[in-house]
Amino acid sequence: MSQKRIRICRTDGLPQPTYYVQALQTEFAPWAFCEKRSVLNKGQWATQVFADSSSAPIDLEIGTGNGIHFAHYAEQNPKRNLIGIEWKFKPLIQSIRRALNHGAKNARIVRYDAGFPDHLFAAGELDRVMIHFPDPWPKEKQKKHRLINDAFLTTLFKLQKKGAELEFKTDNRDYFDWAMECFERSAYQQTSITYDLHNSDYQSENFVTHFEKIFLKQGLPIHRATFQVPG
Repeated sequence: MSQKRIRICRTDGLPQPTYYVQALQTEFAPWAFCEKRSVLNKGQWATQVFADSSSAPIDLEIGTGNGIHFAHYAEQNPKRNLIGIEWKFKPLIQSIRRALNHGAKNARIVRYDAGFPDHLFAAGELDRVMIHFPDPWPKEKQKKHRLINDAFLTTLFKLQKKGAELEFKTDNRDYFDWAMECFERSAYQQTSITYDLHNSDYQSENFVTHFEKIFLKQGLPIHRATFQVPG
């Protein structure tokens, strides 16, 4: 993964910062971390950031979007800590603001390239990981930009505790098949899979995300798989 380049502009290098850029560094700074501050917490999220609940598991949502699932998850799991990764300023602020409005004091969010989780977390620091509807990069020349690849999964696997879970959802069948091949080559152990989540036995345990609602209205089936770190 070290050969890849981080695809994110510096927060402090923007000539005309918007409200959302400024909010990241001021109003929401106690709960939202720019790329510079994010990496300083590697290996210390429990003690430095979640000091009041340092023994609680730390879960990760990669790509929070506007934060509907992010806020819901944090609110419904008060005994777990949640960190979101989002690189776009507006949805980042929307996510943490929504969580705080829900009364979720266990939520934090970072602005970073999700392809480099090892810049943010130490080995075994993470528990559950959720990856919902990442950019499918559908064109053949774009597939090299897909988040799910062999190197990414090798890295992420090391960051999760033994017994930790991972959930992956997408509406794109080609990306799903691609991802399943990557997972098959990885050290993860598959625990469930469905190519039509909303017509499966897993529907009752699913929370419908913002993008998920859009895809369902378009008549697209939702593909979902879950995995576990053995041990």
